[in-house]
Amino acid sequence: MRIQLVAFPQAGVMSCPGTAAVLEQALAAGVEVLGGIDPTTLDGDAEGQLALLFGLAERYGVRLDIHLHEPGETGLAQLLRIAARTRAAGLQGRVAVSHAYSLGDVPLARALQVGEALATAGVAIMSNAPGDHPFPPLRALHDAGVRVFAGNDNIRDCWWPYGNGDLLQRAMLLGYRSGFYTDADLMLALDMVTTHAAQVIGLRQYGLVEGHPATFVAVRADHGPAAVAAVPVERRVVVDGRWL
Repeated sequence: MRIQLVAFPQAGVMSCPGTAAVLEQALAAGVEVLGGIDPTTLDGDAEGQLALLFGLAERYGVRLDIHLHEPGETGLAQLLRIAARTRAAGLQGRVAVSHAYSLGDVPLARALQVGEALATAGVAIMSNAPGDHPFPPLRALHDAGVRVFAGNDNIRDCWWPYGNGDLLQRAMLLGYRSGFYTDADLMLALDMVTTHAAQVIGLRQYGLVEGHPATFVAVRADHGPAAVAAVPVERRVVVDGRWL
């Protein structure tokens, strides 16, 4: 297993004295990604949290992953702030927002207005197909130029007991909840857990390309859409050319 370390302020940043110093210490020690969370509803200081996070990201050259559960227009305003700061800092392609429930809270036309800003800024959107929340209109955002990708969220803990690390199953859940029925839609779900995710987290030499490391998962399926729809149980895993 390969692990990418993230300095993530679960309890907030501005509202928790000392957190900013801990985040900077982690980055100085070599952590590759900096996290943020609900700058308005949790921290009560959106501009303060975002200024701190983007400042640290610029200083240490790390990626940003901001977890945003804020609803409706509050969440959309946050997304627009994040997009603006991403452009201003020159961090296009290095900022992701996880969950972004607000994009599923509002009419599609309004979500796509914000999606245009996200696409221009190169801000990616992650969804784990939550069962009890509205979530972003993935196909529409993708068609508008937003990089959409998927994650597992937590791994079977008190916060999220359904996390099992099976991203093919996650692709199926994304398709199921999104009403994906065509091969093209199902391939988008597969791309979200493979190529799109690899690009967002900065994986180099990813994919079945000559000269790249032979690292892949093989399943019994006629094609990608069939694998998403059926979620084959049997898997064969190869890492750096070795069958596991």
